[in-house]
Amino acid sequence: MIKTDEKTVADYMVHSTTTIHCEATVSEAVRLLIKIGLPGCAVVDDTRKVIGFVSEQDCLRHMLENRYHRAETKQVKDVMSTPVLSVDPGMDIVELAQMMSGPKPKIYPVIERGKLLGEIRRNDVLRALFEAR
Repeated sequence: MIKTDEKTVADYMVHSTTTIHCEATVSEAVRLLIKIGLPGCAVVDDTRKVIGFVSEQDCLRHMLENRYHRAETKQVKDVMSTPVLSVDPGMDIVELAQMMSGPKPKIYPVIERGKLLGEIRRNDVLRALFEAR
């Protein structure tokens, strides 16, 4: 068993996050995800509150459904996943690793008291486990 000496999400999370507004088009979301090279990002409203998460998979479904239409009809809020699967910064890193070892998302927003603090990716969790060997 890997022992991380009680390392938490806060110890490995990325403090800078990429977000997209809920009224952006799906094409804008695709452009953003390609540019940043991440599998998804948090979706925010006008108050910057996280209200969803949009993934490559969400966008892929939409692009396949609309591959013959040139007009952009859907916004991010139409395809995003809700409720937001997020983690607390105090969560044990091994517990998160167990969650991520299944079909769960590859990236989670880190939220505390409704405020977006950062994100943690599967790669960050893998690094934590590797360092704890």
